[in-house]
Formats: sequence, structure tokens, C-alpha cells
Amino acid sequence: MTEDNDLLLQQFFSEAAKEQVADNGFTERVMQQLPSRINWFVRLWTWCCVAVFAVLFVVFHGWELLAMQLEVFLRTLTVESFTFNPLVFATALFGLLFVGVGEVLLSEKSTY
Repeated sequence: MTEDNDLLLQQFFSEAAKEQVADNGFTERVMQQLPSRINWFVRLWTWCCVAVFAVLFVVFHGWELLAMQLEVFLRTLTVESFTFNPLVFATALFGLLFVGVGEVLLSEKSTY
């Protein structure tokens, strides 16, 4: 019984979602007028992530690790596949992850 009701509700709402109400751009103008409280948070989050990434890059001597990885890669390119340094990978992933979260929040804000 509930499956039938769920199916009917899903069918009704899927049909209703396809309809467009002509409002002459009213909805978009109202959404642009609403205060954006997340904008400052996204900027702060991005700067904090960049700062943390920069501190970790300096603490773990990232420039040396990158130079070493590049040298090893270039020297072993013709002999074998490149070596994998988990610390370099984790540092890059950490930076991309946290800056990426800020970008996702920013994109969520811009869809409204």
C-alpha cells in the first residue's frame, strides 16, 4: 500500500517539477537580493586552507620533496616507472581537498 502511494507521489512530483511558472525573472531577482551569509565564510575557508597548505609545505620542506621527486622521475623515466612518495601525495591531496571544499561551497551559493 505504501509503495503504491510512494510511486504515485513520485510520479506527481516528477510531472510537477517539469512545469515552469512564468514570473518574468522575479524569482531570480529576489534570490539575488537576499543577503549572502556564506560568501564571507567561503573566502575565509579558502584563505585558511591556503595558509594551512603553505605552512605544511614549509614544515615538510615541500620544495625539496618536489625537487627530489622530479629528479627521481626524470632519471628513472627511461628505466622504469616513476616512484611514489606518499608524503608528497598526501600533502597535495590535503591542499586540493580543503580548497576544493571551499570551491564546492562557493558553487552551491552561486546556484541560488
